[in-house]
Amino acid sequence: MTLRATLCKSYVTVQPHSGPTTQGPSDTGARDGDPSQPARLAVDIRQLPWTTALAADYAFDHARLAGFFAGDPATPSAWREAIRRAAAKPRQRDALVEVLRAQQRRRGAHESATAAASQLRDAGSVAVVTGQQAGLFGGPLYTLLKALTAIQLAGRIRAEHQVAAVPVFWVEAEDHDWDEVKSCGLLDAALAPQSVSAGDPAGSGTRPVAHVRLDEAVTAAIAAAEASLQPTEFTPALLDDLRRHYAPGTGMATAFAGWLERLLAPHGLVVFDASDAAAKPLAAGVFTREISLAGATSRLAAETGAALAARGYHAQVTPAPGALALFHLGAGRRPIRIEGDDLVVGTDRTSPAALRALAERTPAELSPNVLLRPIVQDTLFPTACYVAGPSELAYLGQLRRVYEAFDVPMPLVHPRASATILDAKAMRFLTRHDVPLQALRAQDDAALNEVLLAQLPASVEAALEDASRAIDQRMSDLAREVPHVDPTLAGAAQTTRTRMQDDLRKLHNKVLQAAKRKDETLRRQFQHARAQAFPAGRQQERAVGSLFFLNRYGPALIDRLLESLSVETANHWVIAI
Repeated sequence: MTLRATLCKSYVTVQPHSGPTTQGPSDTGARDGDPSQPARLAVDIRQLPWTTALAADYAFDHARLAGFFAGDPATPSAWREAIRRAAAKPRQRDALVEVLRAQQRRRGAHESATAAASQLRDAGSVAVVTGQQAGLFGGPLYTLLKALTAIQLAGRIRAEHQVAAVPVFWVEAEDHDWDEVKSCGLLDAALAPQSVSAGDPAGSGTRPVAHVRLDEAVTAAIAAAEASLQPTEFTPALLDDLRRHYAPGTGMATAFAGWLERLLAPHGLVVFDASDAAAKPLAAGVFTREISLAGATSRLAAETGAALAARGYHAQVTPAPGALALFHLGAGRRPIRIEGDDLVVGTDRTSPAALRALAERTPAELSPNVLLRPIVQDTLFPTACYVAGPSELAYLGQLRRVYEAFDVPMPLVHPRASATILDAKAMRFLTRHDVPLQALRAQDDAALNEVLLAQLPASVEAALEDASRAIDQRMSDLAREVPHVDPTLAGAAQTTRTRMQDDLRKLHNKVLQAAKRKDETLRRQFQHARAQAFPAGRQQERAVGSLFFLNRYGPALIDRLLESLSVETANHWVIAI
C-alpha cells in the first residue's frame, strides 16, 4: 500500500475540540500564520503499530470489555453513575485535605491548587486522578499529557454535571527502580536524541525513590541539559526554575512534585506525594484488610488476567501465587508472601496478627504494590475517573473484582491524551506530501522514497511500470515456448526473467537516487520531521521529556496543549506549535 493510500486510513478531519468526522487532514489555523496549515491532525489509534488490541477495543468496541471495567467513558450515563458512586462513599475527607494542604504549604503551591484541594472537603466533590513515577525533570512528555488530560476531564465534569471536580496527580515514589526515573530524554539543536542523568545517589536502586536524595550529579545533569538544548528566550528562566527544584539534598519525589506543581498548579492541579508518612494512616484500613484477605488480591487479579487472555487480550500483571499486594519499607522494599499460617516479610517470618498490628500502629512502614495502589488511591480520594496510560489500562482491567472485595467503588478509566508535537515546518511536510505519521517511525528511506516517487514525472514512473509488465509478459511467453526446443531451458528462461527484473529494479533505485540528489531540500524536510516524531525510532512522547518542549515553546506550551488536545479516546493527536 502506498503512503498516499495509507494516509486516507490514518488522518481524519477534525474541528477544534471534537471527535473524528470525515477523512483527510484538516483543522486549520497553524501557529506560523498560514491559514491553510493544519494546527493539529487526528490519527486513528488503530493505525498505530503500538496500539494493543485491548486499547483499540476500549475506544471502539467497549462492549467487549464491559465486564472488566466500571463503565464506558464515552457514555454520559457512565459518568453520572461514577460521580454518584464516588461522592457517596464515606471517606476521611478532612484528614486528606489536611495532608494535601501541608504538602502544598511545604512546596509553596499556587493558590489555585490550594483552593482546589480545599474543595475536596465538600461531600459532593469528586476527583479526577492520574499519576506517574517521580521522573527526572518532570519525566517523559506523556507524564505531562496525563496531567493535562486530568485537568481537562475535571473541567468537563464541572461544566456538564455541575459537580465540583478536582484534578489530582498521584506522585508514585515508593518503587525502588531508580534506573527507570533517573534520566531525561532531550533533543539537541540538531534534533539528535540526548539523555541526561541524575547519577546514582546513596540508596538509589535499593531504597524507594522517595527516600533518595539528589546529590551533586543532578547539578551536572542540569548543566548537561543546558549544553544539549538549543538556547531560546525561555532557557535562562527555565534552568533557574529547574535548579531551584532539582537541587542537591532534595528528595527525588519532592523535586518532581514541586516541578509539576510549578507547571500546572495555576490550572488547579493538586499534586499528592503518596510517599508522605502523614498520609499512610488514611490507608491503614486497606493494609489490614489486605492482610486479612490472605492473598485474595493476587488471586482475583490473576484469575481476571486469565479471563482477559482467554478473550485474546493480555494480562499486564501476573502476580506470584500467595503474594500479598504489600511491601514492607525499611532498608529496602521487601515483598510479603504467605507460607502456611505465617507471613514472610523478605526473609523474616511473622504472623498475620503481628503484621495487622504493624499496619495499625505504623502504617508508614507498608506500601501497596501495583495491584493495591488503585484501591488505596480510591479509598483516599473520591475518584470518579482515573486517567490511565496504555499499561495501566490493561492492569486496571484485572481489578474490578478486587475493588469489590475492598468495597471501594471502581472509577471510570479514561485513556490519557496521546500526542506528537511538531514544529510548523514538520507539520507542513506531513500535510503537503501526504505522509502518515507512522510512516516516519522506520529508520530507513522507505517513506522518503515514496515521497520522491510522487515528485517524479508521471511519464517516468509509467514507463518503468510498463517495462516491468512487458518483461513479465514476454518472458512468460518465452518460458512456455523454449521447452519445446529443449526442456532444460525452462530454468534458464526463468533465471533470465528474474535477472531482467532485478536490473530494472536497480535502474528504478538509480532514478530514486538521482531524485534524492536533485532535491536535497525534500530529504532535509523528511529527516527534520522524523527526528522530532520518532527520535531514534521511538515514540516521541516516551523518548523526549517535557523539558525539551518547555525550552522550545516556553510557558505558553501548557495553554496551547490544553487548547489542542481532545479528551476523546479514538485518536492520537499530531499538534503543531
